[in-house]
Amino acid sequence: MGNFKSGFISIIGRTNVGKSTLLNQLVGEKVAITANKSQTTRTAIRAIVNRKNSQLIFIDTPGIHKPKTKLGETMLETAYGAVGDVDVILFLVDSTKQEITKGDRIILEKIKQAKKKTILVLNKMDLVEKERLIQLMDLYRKEYPFEAIIPVSATKNKNVETILDEIEKHIKEGPAYYDIDEYTDQTARQLVEEVIREKALKLLNEEVPHGIFVEVEKMQLRNTTKGEEIYDVEAIIYCLRNSHKGIIIGKSGEMLKRIGSYARKDLENMLGIKINLKIWVKVREDWQDQENIVKKFKLN
Repeated sequence: MGNFKSGFISIIGRTNVGKSTLLNQLVGEKVAITANKSQTTRTAIRAIVNRKNSQLIFIDTPGIHKPKTKLGETMLETAYGAVGDVDVILFLVDSTKQEITKGDRIILEKIKQAKKKTILVLNKMDLVEKERLIQLMDLYRKEYPFEAIIPVSATKNKNVETILDEIEKHIKEGPAYYDIDEYTDQTARQLVEEVIREKALKLLNEEVPHGIFVEVEKMQLRNTTKGEEIYDVEAIIYCLRNSHKGIIIGKSGEMLKRIGSYARKDLENMLGIKINLKIWVKVREDWQDQENIVKKFKLN
């Protein structure tokens, strides 16, 4: 048996390439929220993979995009900031794109500047013919001396284990930074906020784009009369406009009920405890430019 190794790994890539899905597969637990639209991940979630002889700590970065608001700028700083302090970078690209896109070139430049060990992960391999995959690998190989190029399908969990094996080769001996039982350093409160937000994004579709954020106002553990533990959770969904508020609440409050019920089920599974969840909706037109709110999305 070799000595124990540990290291920090950053997953970087353009929006919508499947970073959160890949992270969830790597960890084997639902850590990063996944919704099929860009800009779902706002904070640098750390997820932890405990293996027999190693501990791999993942920093999931927001997708790289052109910022339009203060929130956008903060997310971009977080994404690039996560590159500097890691042992290995996982650069995730969409293999259905047949060339190196403009967005991917910007990231490549950052990687070249950082001079870090980088593993290129070509996602969505199940949607591309083998010949075209090989062509794309060749294009990237000419750009940077990647430690490895691994085609995967995050949604089908194909080749994901290979990534873990490869990372393990490139990290140094070191201690376990976290308890073996942990798989994320997000607090329960953050997890609740993220899950409610995920459900809202999925159910609302394109009607209310990313102009929402969720804040947990109260989270209290109590015992029921039967002696069962239960969390009382009160949360607020903030949106940018009155018209959005109407959509989130829905006809006779139906939409808000659905968001709450899906979120509660997920959270009960994840936290392993009964949850009594109440959600309100409020309008805050300027939240995306409010420093005290936006700072929540910075790297800790």
